Amino acid sequence: MAARAYWQGQIRLALVSIPVEIYTATKSGAQVSFHQIHEPSGKRIKYEKVAPGIGAVDVDEIVKGYEFEKGEYVLLEQDEIDAVKLESKKTLELTQFVDADEIDVLYYEKPYFVVPADDLAEEAFIVLREALRRTRKVGLGQLAMRGREYVVSLKPCGRGMILETLRYADEVQKAQGYFRDIPDDAPDPELLDLAETLIGKKASKFDPAGFHDRYVDALKDLIERKKKAKGAKIIEEEAEGAPSRGSNVVDLMAALKKSLEKPGAKGAAAEEKPKAAAKKAPAKTGPAEKAPAKRAPAARKRA
Repeated sequence: MAARAYWQGQIRLALVSIPVEIYTATKSGAQVSFHQIHEPSGKRIKYEKVAPGIGAVDVDEIVKGYEFEKGEYVLLEQDEIDAVKLESKKTLELTQFVDADEIDVLYYEKPYFVVPADDLAEEAFIVLREALRRTRKVGLGQLAMRGREYVVSLKPCGRGMILETLRYADEVQKAQGYFRDIPDDAPDPELLDLAETLIGKKASKFDPAGFHDRYVDALKDLIERKKKAKGAKIIEEEAEGAPSRGSNVVDLMAALKKSLEKPGAKGAAAEEKPKAAAKKAPAKTGPAEKAPAKRAPAARKRA
């Protein structure tokens, strides 16, 4: 069965209109769903739509209402809401083009595949795709979908294009409020060298298939053990050797060195070990001896 388009309309660039279809590019992964259960009876909890003083009501009697004063509502039928005229319901007009790295990762929300709606739209679609690719720009515009208007970006992806919904500025928290208490200290050169070597050791190409939801696996395992335990409580002990808070710079140095000693070091990472050792001697001379001690409180704070 062919996928159903999430949105159908046209992309407009000046006087050029390109009929397109948009499809959801992601899907929900494996999940373990729980229901709320009344423990004494073992019955599942149900929820009913009720009105105060009336009780349960029929779904057909429910409409949407906007509260403009306490207890006072403007009632709207769904067809009235659907009839709101907005050009972006059917047309994505590209109004601006920017470098991709100008858009902070915090603004990206959800991706969609964009394809030409028919054979006649293919030529214009390919021209726009390749123009974006050659200029290395991302197109921006606004698009209304499912009761909301989004800011969206458009960029090439293989033979097609990717549209990504973006968050509005007032939906993104300012990072300064969270980062202001982090000290602006320069890291210890030897620690930095060890960390860079460890990163080089684990560097590889991104392979999303190499990751899966281990929490789902653990929950499924717990459910199976709980079935066999016939109701007995199962609490897993915390793994030994878990990292403790408050470790100082000496602990960090030892941890980094120990990480590099693990099997698997090879190539450039293995060659960089002597460099790290070579830098150790200068760190012990004169004032450099005292520097790690002065930064120890900051290291404790970040741990």
